[in-house]
Amino acid sequence: MKGTINIAFPESLANSLRMSEEEFGLEVKTSSLVKLYELGKVSSGVAASVLGLSRLEFLELLSKYKVSVLGAYDLDDLKEDIANA
Repeated sequence: MKGTINIAFPESLANSLRMSEEEFGLEVKTSSLVKLYELGKVSSGVAASVLGLSRLEFLELLSKYKVSVLGAYDLDDLKEDIANA
């Protein structure tokens, strides 16, 4: 099953980013999945699959958005893991 989300936006938004409507749509889809990954809502494998990428390609893409490959895993989690080791 495939779902569709429609988002209305002014043409000027895509134009201001110097993107076609298709490029803008892909950017919205990609940035949404990157954010969901960052929040720990989806795995890198799921995000990669939705975008038609390999998991490695998705993890490399995260650097473009300045998102850690560790996702929602933060410094406090690391300190806790070290303390429990």
